[in-house]
Amino acid sequence: MNDVLTLKGRFEQKRGSGGGGAPKLPKNAKVSSQKLQSLIDDLLAMQNFWKNKSLLPKMLISAYYRKVAAKSNRMKGFFSDHSQSPNKEVVGAKFSNDHKHIITYFVSDPVVDQTILNAQKTILILNDYFSGHLTAKIFNEKSSFKAVNFKKYSISKSIFQRYVADAFYVEKFDVEQATMPEQQSAIVTLYDTGESIKTLLSRIGIKVYNERVLDDGTALLDKDSIAVLMQKAPYLVAMATEDISKLAPSHSVGADYSAQISIPSPSDQPTIGVIDTLFDKRVYFHDWVTYTQMIDPNITPDSTDYNHGTEVASIIVDGPTINPSLDDGCGRFKVKHFGVATGRQFSSFSIIRAIKEAVVSSPEIHVWNLSLGSNLEVNKNFISAEAAVLDQIQYENDVIFVIAGTNRNSDDPLRRIGAPADSINSLVVNSVDSEKQPASYSRQGIVLSFFTKPDLSYYGGDQRTPMRTVNAMGEHFVLGTSFSAPWLARKLSYMIDVLGLSREVAKALLIDAAIGWKKQPDHRLLALRGNGVVPVRIEDILHSDDDEIKFVIEGTSELYDTYTYNIPVPIVSGMQPFKAKATLCYFPKCSRNQGVDYTNTELDLYFGRIKDNGEIFSINENNQSDGTPSFLNEEDARKLFRKWDNVKHISETLKDNARPKKVYQNSMWALSLKTKERLNSRDGNHTKFGVVITLKEINGVNRIDDFIQLAGLRGWLVNRINVQTRLEIYNQAEQDVKLD
Repeated sequence: MNDVLTLKGRFEQKRGSGGGGAPKLPKNAKVSSQKLQSLIDDLLAMQNFWKNKSLLPKMLISAYYRKVAAKSNRMKGFFSDHSQSPNKEVVGAKFSNDHKHIITYFVSDPVVDQTILNAQKTILILNDYFSGHLTAKIFNEKSSFKAVNFKKYSISKSIFQRYVADAFYVEKFDVEQATMPEQQSAIVTLYDTGESIKTLLSRIGIKVYNERVLDDGTALLDKDSIAVLMQKAPYLVAMATEDISKLAPSHSVGADYSAQISIPSPSDQPTIGVIDTLFDKRVYFHDWVTYTQMIDPNITPDSTDYNHGTEVASIIVDGPTINPSLDDGCGRFKVKHFGVATGRQFSSFSIIRAIKEAVVSSPEIHVWNLSLGSNLEVNKNFISAEAAVLDQIQYENDVIFVIAGTNRNSDDPLRRIGAPADSINSLVVNSVDSEKQPASYSRQGIVLSFFTKPDLSYYGGDQRTPMRTVNAMGEHFVLGTSFSAPWLARKLSYMIDVLGLSREVAKALLIDAAIGWKKQPDHRLLALRGNGVVPVRIEDILHSDDDEIKFVIEGTSELYDTYTYNIPVPIVSGMQPFKAKATLCYFPKCSRNQGVDYTNTELDLYFGRIKDNGEIFSINENNQSDGTPSFLNEEDARKLFRKWDNVKHISETLKDNARPKKVYQNSMWALSLKTKERLNSRDGNHTKFGVVITLKEINGVNRIDDFIQLAGLRGWLVNRINVQTRLEIYNQAEQDVKLD
């Protein structure tokens, strides 16, 4: 086995060229003056609807697109006031039932007036010069507009082109109507109109106290307030979720209260944060747990309220002792446990506030385990309030949450995962049985129709081999994703806190190890098992086969292109006999009010040889950013290249008759990350990333020493992730030093 290597060196940064040129229409597209008139009629109806609505200074108007719209296909003419792009006015996005974008804009009456006027001028030009319609062939040809006297119509050529393109991509305009949970409290988010939720609601007679406000746009409302809101201003509501939820079930299949287990006192082991139900201090490992109870003091817990949280902590502290077959080689961990819920039901709003408080009070903790989840399904069009808070915390802090994928009763129909397992930045974990098949209690992703959740799977117990845990009564045999997640929290903490790896690299290593060289599973298996099952032993994550060179690179994106053209790949007989794969992880800023367009930043991944023209021949043939003309569908870009996903895996296929690769004039390989912004707000500046790259020698030869030598000659600082060496360094660093 070969050690995984770390390469440290310099990444170059380059600004983007800017500007996308004139709008283009896809092949066979056609735009008519009748279509533009239909859109004008819609906008006139919108003005009439909002005429007597004095609550807002501007109008909320939703554009219904003909498909999943790439950022480049969003409106650029309609709703533009010359001072800023219409994209700046986006306050929400979701998918229709037939999976098309519905994007909501917050625009002023003068801007709509100007939009109608420009659309009318566009119709005149279409009728006067193009017989009332334009095809893609004519529209995309520069010479088509030479004869048009745009000054006569007081409109520029560029504005005319934008309006024609917008008219193709937008089917209609309308006002979205919200749906709300009935007969109970809910966490309600209003559209971002520039005013706080307290101010807006006070104007319609709803008083909201500070303790019920989550942020400027979100608050907890009771059923009476919801009734008033839906009667007076339902158009304000962007999203809403029920607050009081039943916990997703976990399953007990037996116990052994006669077992006697002992444990030494804790010393310098790393600490994992646990947010769960209550902790019972009567267990044998109580010295390893620091406990804070955060439930309402008016709630009187019963004995069962302590079981789940205590059992989760038992795996983190001493899982390998209780389950020898799952000994991961990571040792024991201390736990800082926050009891935020009882075992019966929980308030999402209360848990959100408790999580924020717990993380702020524990800056020393890098890995948090959250094995609580709602029995309700996540929404298809927006991220839950709980998940959004977790994503924000991980964007702002150097922490990672490991979250259970939630369970169902095995006789219930298959259902979507429950909050907060829709957190995009977190590592979400489902369960498999001893045969690595999805457990009978599994629930399924995908999230927002696109993001792979769960991320990974691990053993959570099945009827033949239940998970052994410990509560105050003794050993308890259980099943559930709640007991899969702690095992991966252990592995992450070991890599981050003991070995000193970044959370980006640690997460990428777990995902890369689970995927291996397999082809992507079918959609059903991906939705249930995620990217795969993580190996049991930590050594199997931190080592590679003898014929593989696996190395990690990390860096920070500062400008549009973060790149290195300096990765050496050994040459044998004038060829490079390797297949390659790469896994990228980063933690982007997210915007819940953007609905299905949730992640603000895209890192577009390119890795491969350098062609003689200087371009990267990426191993997945990605050409989204290389200037090649392409009308790649946005859905295909998301499917093929994981566009807007914060986890990307690209791989060549292993074949028995694999051939070595041609060596170009520049024999180096390149890694490039192109940073793209959804909202033009530079949210991607200073985005840290981790990439795991594997080169597999197709003839089975071990060439790691050649690679290390070549990398050193190219200026890379190469180190081995040697578990024993790193462990010794950690132990020395944790020793108390006494000064005389």
